[in-house]
Amino acid sequence: MRRVTANGVLSAYTWGFLIFMFAPLVLMIISSVNDTSPPSVTEWGGFTTKWYSFFWMPEAQIRADAVLRTLDRDRFINCFGNSLQVSVVVVPLSLLLGLAGAVFLTRWRSRANGILWWVLLSPMLAPGVILGLSALVFWGRLGIGAGMFTIMMAQVTFIAGYPLLILMARLQRQPVELEEAALDLGASPFRVFRRITLPYLLPALASAAVIAFLASMENYNTTMFAKGGACTFATEIGAMSRNPNGHPPVINAVGTVIILLTVAAAVTHSLLTRREMR
Repeated sequence: MRRVTANGVLSAYTWGFLIFMFAPLVLMIISSVNDTSPPSVTEWGGFTTKWYSFFWMPEAQIRADAVLRTLDRDRFINCFGNSLQVSVVVVPLSLLLGLAGAVFLTRWRSRANGILWWVLLSPMLAPGVILGLSALVFWGRLGIGAGMFTIMMAQVTFIAGYPLLILMARLQRQPVELEEAALDLGASPFRVFRRITLPYLLPALASAAVIAFLASMENYNTTMFAKGGACTFATEIGAMSRNPNGHPPVINAVGTVIILLTVAAAVTHSLLTRREMR
């Protein structure tokens, strides 16, 4: 009897948790095809796809719509392009720093490893506001004003921690004897790293690159305090959502596209993994 009750409570908790997590996403998807602004699921104004086609519809059609003509399409697209430019710099730097830290912590045996671990991971634990302001002040003292460069540097300080953790977990499962045997046979440390360690890390590097890219694109707190007059995808969406009359449903359309791309990537990865296992 107690076991049945415990299973019932666990099932109820699980379903409640899933509803709590995914119900807002479902409502956002529904409101993204509702011809009502601000977004609503209780007031149905008719099915529409104009919130999606806003990014490529003719300018005359935008001016004819009372909601869309208040939005700056060119600025939104430019801000998205800025986010891509930032990620092009942030992702490789984060991978290099994370890889260096992972190799250092797993291959260098010292009593200072514990201290170095916390030093390297401390930016991930610090509030984004602090990281953004510290980057702004530091680079400002060197004569570099707030902008795209400070955004990149501020993001790298904490995003590098994600590849560090992922690559460390991979390296800890690699047999060290393979590297030691190669060194005993006369291979240089660089050749050992290039021929043995790096190929073993390629799957982890790919995963770390994806996570670093997503972290860079969605980052708001750190970017907001380091951007100066520049803008990114996340900060522009944040500015649009602060509209006193309610945020435009275009944001819901963008969010729906992101969800669909994420689900498609997850399903593709799952299918490829099953195919490889077979």
